[in-house]
Amino acid sequence: MSYKGYFKPKNPAKYKGDPTKVIYRSSWELKLMLHLDTHPEIIEWSSEEFFIPYRSPLDNKMHRYFPDFKVKKMLPNNQSETIVIEVKPRSQSIPPTMKSKPTKRYLREVMTYGINEAKWKAANEYCKDRKWKFMVMTEKELGIK
Repeated sequence: MSYKGYFKPKNPAKYKGDPTKVIYRSSWELKLMLHLDTHPEIIEWSSEEFFIPYRSPLDNKMHRYFPDFKVKKMLPNNQSETIVIEVKPRSQSIPPTMKSKPTKRYLREVMTYGINEAKWKAANEYCKDRKWKFMVMTEKELGIK
């Protein structure tokens, strides 16, 4: 999943930010960008254009979390909703399981999951305060096998 590059929107007016500096960091993010850019229900979208402060469980210090996407979507009732989306492999969105003894890989997975959990807790609170939604999209939600 180490596919990255610049995305050039076909509908730059929908992009909130500099449409010449839209970076995707995976093929999964690229797939979502293509959808957001062309889907008629998407009013506007951005990628890594704002941050949410969170406290890291590793060092107990405040850090900045830049969610992958912020999307404004038109609903059937002519209302709109704002959704903050993080794109991650499912393996990073569930607690890791230890096989027999703690390995370096297992400890790395525990740290990654702990940081993700702290970011997503902060994002949920941030979004709740603004009456937005927060969601993590994995390969399952993106329709990737």
